[in-house]
Amino acid sequence: MLFLQSCKNHNEPYLAIKSTANQEHPGKKLMETNCYVCHSPTASMDDRIGPPMIAIKKHYLTEGISKEQFIADIQNWIKNPNETDAKMLGAVKKFGIMPKTPYPEETIHQIADYMYDYEIEQPEWFESHYNEERGMGKGKGMGKGKGMQQKQTSAEAQELTFEEKGLKYALGTKAELGKNLMGTIQKKGTLAAVEFCHVKAYPLTDSMSVVYHANIKRVSDKPRNPGNQANTKELQHIETFKKVVAAKEEPQPILEMHEDIVNFYYPITTNSMCLQCHGTPNKELDTEAYKTIKALYPKDMAIGYGVNEVRGIWSITFNKE
Repeated sequence: MLFLQSCKNHNEPYLAIKSTANQEHPGKKLMETNCYVCHSPTASMDDRIGPPMIAIKKHYLTEGISKEQFIADIQNWIKNPNETDAKMLGAVKKFGIMPKTPYPEETIHQIADYMYDYEIEQPEWFESHYNEERGMGKGKGMGKGKGMQQKQTSAEAQELTFEEKGLKYALGTKAELGKNLMGTIQKKGTLAAVEFCHVKAYPLTDSMSVVYHANIKRVSDKPRNPGNQANTKELQHIETFKKVVAAKEEPQPILEMHEDIVNFYYPITTNSMCLQCHGTPNKELDTEAYKTIKALYPKDMAIGYGVNEVRGIWSITFNKE
C-alpha cells in the first residue's frame, strides 16, 4: 500500500491510495466495505440481518448466465430493491427488503465482477444449510461453478495496513450497532429503535473500542446527541466526504499520521432505513417517532436527510504498534 504523505510534516492528512503492485481484485475490498455490515460471512444463522454474500451469488449465478448479465442483474436489484423482482423470496420474508442506497454504479460493477469470477468466503454453517434446502447430501451441490478462479487470501490472514485496520474497526463497530438496531426495528418498530439508540449506542461503541484497543467515535456536523458534535478538523473531513459522495464516487478513508498514533476518518452515509429516524418529520420520520426523539434529544439536529447523504464520520484513533 502506498500513501500520499508529506515527508516534512507527519501531521498532514492524506488519502489512502492503493498500489497497483500485487493488487487484489478491487471488488473484494469494496464488497467487504459496503456489503459485509449486513451480509457478513462470520455472523451465525440466527444472528443475522441479511443473507451472506455467498447465498446471493448462488441465487444469481444461474446455469449458463454470462458475466455481463450477472452484473446487470445485481445492478438492477441495487437500483430498485423490491419484492416483485426479488430472486431470494425466503430472505425477503425473513429479513425484509434491503434498504435502498444508490451506490456508485462502478462500485457495484466491481463487486459483481468479483462475485462472478472468485470464490466468496462463506459461513461455516452455509454448506449444510444450502444442501439441506435442496435435498442434497453433505458435500454435494457446492462446487466452484463456472467462471470461478482460485480463492483470494483473506485480509485477516495478512498484515493489515493502517487503512485496513481503521476500516476493520469502523465497519466492525457499524456491524454491531447495525445488527442490534435493525433487529430492533424488525421486531419492535421505529420507536423502540429510537430508545435503543438512546440507551445502547454509546455503550456498544465503547465496548467495541475495548475490543479493538482503539478510541472509536461517531461524530457529526448535525448531531442528535450534543456529545457527538464534530470538532473543527472533523468538520473539514465531513465536508470532504460530502463532496465525494455527492459526486457519486467511492469514498476513501482519510488518515492522519502522528509519531505513535493514527487518526482515521470514514463517512457514515444514510440509506432508506436510516430515514425512519433521520428523515423529514411527517414524511419518512413519522409523528410519534419524532415526538420521542425531541423528548429524548431536545437539541436534536439529525433530521432532514435523504438517501445516500453523509450524516457524519467515524473518527478513530489507534496506536501504530
